[in-house]
Amino acid sequence: MKTRPFNVLGIQQIAIGNEDKAKLARFWVDIMGLTKTNTFKSEKENVDEDILRIGNGPYAVEVDIMQPLDAEKSPKVHEPKLNHIGLWIDDLPACVQWLTEKGVRFTPGGIRKGASGYDVCFIHPKGNEEFPLSSEGVLVELVQAPVNVIKALS
Repeated sequence: MKTRPFNVLGIQQIAIGNEDKAKLARFWVDIMGLTKTNTFKSEKENVDEDILRIGNGPYAVEVDIMQPLDAEKSPKVHEPKLNHIGLWIDDLPACVQWLTEKGVRFTPGGIRKGASGYDVCFIHPKGNEEFPLSSEGVLVELVQAPVNVIKALS
């Protein structure tokens, strides 16, 4: 087996969906004390989200609380409620190329800027005939780690 040309460094985020992100904010911000650091809206991704933070610096983990802009359209960011997990990757382009060669299915859109400004792409939760490998029911976001995170977590 060819040596893997990338490393998974740690959890970058968890993303939680609901029909009303204000309900999520009452729990995660008001009760649990997470800090809101940003907001993000995208018609294309059908999402209105608040970006929260646990911890600081390169060890911080995001908790993204999301609601759909239109609950009838896809993607349905509120179904399932634990929408996806994000993983820090030290070399995202090499990772995507290697996983594609192995038969891993990605969602449409390729590598692009994510809500927090990092390059991201998503592993599809279900395989297909062309790309039979998947994350088996869980949407996984791969996130290019910045230099300070690579140094801290390597």
